[in-house]
Amino acid sequence: MKKILRAAAWAVGVLVVLVIAAGCTLYFMSQRRLDRKWTVAAHAVTLSTDSLALARGRHLAVAISKCGDCHGADFGGAQFIDEPPVARLWATNLTRGRGGIGAAYSDLDWERAIRHAVRPNGDGLLFMPSLEFQWLTDEDLAALIAYLKSVPPVDRESVPNRIGPIGRALYMKGDLVLVPAEQVNHETHPAAVPMAVSVEYGRYLANVGGCTGCHGPTLSGGQIPGTPPDWKAAANLTPAGIGHYKEEDFFRALREGMRPGDVPIDTLMPVKATKLMTDDEIRAVWLYLKTVPSKPFGGR
Repeated sequence: MKKILRAAAWAVGVLVVLVIAAGCTLYFMSQRRLDRKWTVAAHAVTLSTDSLALARGRHLAVAISKCGDCHGADFGGAQFIDEPPVARLWATNLTRGRGGIGAAYSDLDWERAIRHAVRPNGDGLLFMPSLEFQWLTDEDLAALIAYLKSVPPVDRESVPNRIGPIGRALYMKGDLVLVPAEQVNHETHPAAVPMAVSVEYGRYLANVGGCTGCHGPTLSGGQIPGTPPDWKAAANLTPAGIGHYKEEDFFRALREGMRPGDVPIDTLMPVKATKLMTDDEIRAVWLYLKTVPSKPFGGR
């Protein structure tokens, strides 16, 4: 009996050592990637502070790019992920107030941060949706930066970010885009896209507006990257998912958060932002969605 207990104790001890070793390896390998410095040649954009440019920038920040979802309605920074096993992430204070970056960032710094997810010191920004924002045209990016630089200052210090063991494991496995700078194309800049009720402009809005960020690159839906398992998956936006929608159904979905048949859309849908889109913007996205390849739910 003593031999059996001794053997069991040794087995448990070995298992504990292996778990600790695996945890340490995961931490140091992931931290090495997180600590990488990025050198990105910034692309200058020409800012305008007239009323039209600032109005366009505000519309982009609130209705299209949804900056406030992470950075707070006042853009003064906020905690946007609080799942300790995965991550606790705090979005930066974007204003000129105490703790903010508004007064310190140059226009080139803003461009690097938004399009490339890279700080002025070369650190990669965590969870910054630059995989979508890299497609912002120069004109729209300039308007967005001009508006963000104009918002009232907010005094709010940021809280240090923490990545949990599950978050690190998902990151190393490739299931969580924690450092978007690793995947952004840092060499090219998007061409201008005419604002029109067109498939081309609808594709642009779907990209920079985050549709592909939640619903997937094929828009077929599935688990939103980085979210806990109990979060409801994003819907299939391809014809296989919403092919039965009419244009008025799509308008109601974005404006009221309701599916056909008066079925509420899950609260993760950012209706508070999409309801502010113009009629032409919604029509353009609708035209685009009708052209994407039909995919089964979660299909790639």
